[in-house]
Amino acid sequence: MIDFRYHLVSIVAIFLALTVGIVLGSTVLEPAFYKSAEETTSSLRQNNGNYLSQISELQTRENGNDSLVTAHLSDLVRGALPGERVVLVEAPGAPAGLRDPIEDLVTDAGGVFAGRVSLTDKFIAADQEAIVDGLANSLAPLGTKFPDEATPYDKAATVLAGAIVTNDRTMAGRENPTAMGVLDAFQSAGLLSMNGAPGQRSTMAIVLAPAQAYEDENAVEATDAVVSVAAGLDALDLGTVLAGTTVASGAGGAIAALHDTGEAASNVSTVDTVDMAAGRAVVVYALREQLTGRSGAYGVGSGSTSFEPEAAASPSPAARG
Repeated sequence: MIDFRYHLVSIVAIFLALTVGIVLGSTVLEPAFYKSAEETTSSLRQNNGNYLSQISELQTRENGNDSLVTAHLSDLVRGALPGERVVLVEAPGAPAGLRDPIEDLVTDAGGVFAGRVSLTDKFIAADQEAIVDGLANSLAPLGTKFPDEATPYDKAATVLAGAIVTNDRTMAGRENPTAMGVLDAFQSAGLLSMNGAPGQRSTMAIVLAPAQAYEDENAVEATDAVVSVAAGLDALDLGTVLAGTTVASGAGGAIAALHDTGEAASNVSTVDTVDMAAGRAVVVYALREQLTGRSGAYGVGSGSTSFEPEAAASPSPAARG
């Protein structure tokens, strides 16, 4: 009984000692702890303020640079695309605010803006794939043989490209007699809308990527459809550029998806700065480079090799086609 009481008292004494030690320790350390925390907080606030100032300064400089480039944009691209006919193809979700700037830029470069084809959300919807495939097969010119591995969107891209682009300048501005009714059929099915005269074929194309990466369960297939359209146009014209923002060159974006392909990645040029005035000038430069038989990945995002193409020699009329 005595031993039990002895051990019990000893245990209680140990816990009391620990408690007193913790209280005394925290009392002694408290001022130093609070002082250190206050100093750290103050330092973080100062650093945060410095970073915000730097960001604000960089944004001001960027806006100033963009304003300067915008003011001289027509001079920067003048004569870059003399006589070339250019069509704009918008992916579902492409930023509508870039339509007019792109049209103006093509005109400033000496080209002719043919019009616009805007693919709808229905075009990339999973439950419409069979309809896209059926239209492509039924509207393909007589004798057309698609590769066995061709997807519905590969087929549709080929058929649509035949209706709006050509690599023969003598055919530019004319409708393709073997593709009559293609655009109307896709429009009647709710798969696209048109503006201008895209059916009067162009020699070059700009594909405008979605403003945001697709995120639903059909996102990969939808993004691949945009890549197929760009590749299909490039196969039948004198040059195609897939243009977008750094969102498009990031994970899940159309430009990133194009870079992951084989032949299309080496043929279709990309620009991921189309939301900047300088980037829109680069779109024109990339088209001009395509006329020399070269392509590249331009911008500031993942996969870009430089901001703009190297200064190119005058394009040869027979460089592509």
